[in-house]
Amino acid sequence: AAAAAAMALADLYTQYNRVWIPDAEEVWQSAEITANYRPGDHILHLQLEDSTELDYPVDPSALPPLRNPDILVGENDLTALSYLHEPAVLHNLRVRFVESRLIYTYSGIILVAMNPYKELPIYGDAIIHAYSGQNMGDMDPHIFAVAEEAYKQMARNDRNQSIIVSGESGAGKTVSARYAMRYFATVSKSSSNAKVEDKVLACNPITEAIGNAKTTRNDNSSRFGKYMEISFDKKYQIIGANMRTYLLEKSRVVFQSENERNYHIFYQLCASAQRSEFKHLQLASAGEFNYTNMGRNTTIEGVNDCADMKETQKTFSLLGLKEDFQMEVFKILSAILHLGNVQISPIGDEKSCVNVDDKHLNIFCELLGVESDKIAQWLCHRKIITTSETVVKPMTKLQAINARDALAKKIYSHLFDFIVEQINKALQFSGKQHSFIGVLDIYGFETFDLNSFEQFCINYANEKLQQQFNLHVFKLEQEEYMKENIPWTLIDFYDNQPVIDLIEAKMGVLELLDEECLLPQGTDENWLQKLYNNFMNKNPLFEKPRMSNTSFIIQHFADKVEYKNEGFLEKNRDTVYEVLIDILRNSKFRLFANFFQDGPVPLSPFNSAIKVKSAKTVIVSPNKQFRATVGSKFRSSLYLLMETLNATTPHYVRCIKPNDQKFAFEFDSKRVVQQLRACGVLETIRISSQSYPSRYGVIPLQRLMFSSL
Repeated sequence: AAAAAAMALADLYTQYNRVWIPDAEEVWQSAEITANYRPGDHILHLQLEDSTELDYPVDPSALPPLRNPDILVGENDLTALSYLHEPAVLHNLRVRFVESRLIYTYSGIILVAMNPYKELPIYGDAIIHAYSGQNMGDMDPHIFAVAEEAYKQMARNDRNQSIIVSGESGAGKTVSARYAMRYFATVSKSSSNAKVEDKVLACNPITEAIGNAKTTRNDNSSRFGKYMEISFDKKYQIIGANMRTYLLEKSRVVFQSENERNYHIFYQLCASAQRSEFKHLQLASAGEFNYTNMGRNTTIEGVNDCADMKETQKTFSLLGLKEDFQMEVFKILSAILHLGNVQISPIGDEKSCVNVDDKHLNIFCELLGVESDKIAQWLCHRKIITTSETVVKPMTKLQAINARDALAKKIYSHLFDFIVEQINKALQFSGKQHSFIGVLDIYGFETFDLNSFEQFCINYANEKLQQQFNLHVFKLEQEEYMKENIPWTLIDFYDNQPVIDLIEAKMGVLELLDEECLLPQGTDENWLQKLYNNFMNKNPLFEKPRMSNTSFIIQHFADKVEYKNEGFLEKNRDTVYEVLIDILRNSKFRLFANFFQDGPVPLSPFNSAIKVKSAKTVIVSPNKQFRATVGSKFRSSLYLLMETLNATTPHYVRCIKPNDQKFAFEFDSKRVVQQLRACGVLETIRISSQSYPSRYGVIPLQRLMFSSL
């Protein structure tokens, strides 16, 4: 049967038909067959588009992919193409994006969204109403079509829905998620409860102010993951919402790379420093604070930080968070900026000190209601408690700077969680939730020149999401066979359970990391050695780089990633010296002091009072022997997220960055194909093409059969 199939396929390689062959620049290039191919031949006679003649060597069992007829190019749905493979997908996307200026394309159950790097007039209320109530296949691909399908299926099937938006930084995830939420707010609006929709939409400017920043890739990059669950009543009108957040990039508070910024809110505050109500915060321009000037770039082209500050305040007010509450938030943010300017001086090589008269130290302490002499002392000393005695040990200048920065990160992270909690309280509802639609906007798979703990967590999350995606696609494909009464043959699809086990199973990478974090003398080096001992030459998905003793490689579903061990323990522990926490806990500023009180710690910052079935809060007791690590908390929150998503009908949006220069409607084939491989689009195509590589409707199939008679 296999030989017969190969013979039948070889019959398609006839003169004038076209194929795709690999190309160093464009990934794939088109070529026309100049002489009929005979089964078993190892040469295919081709002519390139520049008229170059080519005797192209081929493997008779793996001939080059065939090019689709031009009439099919530009299809709304990639699965409508006769030949389903990588070059066909790439070519179709390029034609739609560059020639037709169409940014949306379906790939079966996926909406592929290309970032145009340009404002487009396709999101107005008139467009929303045009998509409302329509069938997905009757309208052009659009984020509104996906949102409408989710809304319709929720009402028709009485089942909760989810929209999973993923992609690289700068691919347009946040904007896509924002448009989906706007669609629901518009089509489900009730005249009696119009304020609820406005409140749901008001979350976006606030979370973007405190969680987004300018990076080299994106002027408005989300530096955290967000899952927003929108609740509906029996009439399918919005009654409230609930947000969970993941993996806030805390390091950005104290460090930004060249040409990058800290979180937008800091620049909004500095730009508003001269306003009378902000005078007591004693702020100055962003260029005068270490924490806002590390990237040497304090502005964003086309952005007015002062105007944005007014918008942030307006949206706080819309959510019912009044001016006195806002001012308390701004006091804490301003205190962080002043803390970053506290001067730490060396005393020889082993000690350091902070002058109690330091201007910024005193403003920090005044704003937060703590004693300056205590902060000055404990920024430069640490207390070591043994079974027999308590020792006070001085710190070097570098250690003291690290202690100061750790404190700033801890304060910001508590403030971020607190604001999200207040947003959730504002979106609480008294009635009964009938159903929900969840919108997930989370980092896509990441691999950089230097990959650390942050990339490890992001890629772990993407493995879990990819597994959920694979199982869903596999199930749908199986259902299609059954619907058409076609005998089902098992399709080989990539199962990434082994790599998930490597990360999260007993004695996996995360557990070994937590174990090392518990040891007083635990180090990144010892942990890495344990990884080598446990997995090297024993697990095919784990490698040690040839030229490095400080890194390890994991074979993820999308690509191999090399992780540097430095900083894994520190980032996973996420600790601040206890003496400093004690000082903050005794602050006269009540709201701030509450951040540091002992008690059960919710793993995700949403309010447990909200009666939503899926929104469970995992409680970790503050056991002194085991303080929950960042990795263990993230694993728990991922488990909850997957439990929620698995109980919904998912809809997938894959955002693609067409080029790295942010040029409007420019298509870099190498970058696009890299992302298509990483986000599951090509895996879906591969599964589809494994089952039936060429798909024809009844009429086209009849035409094909009669034309060959």
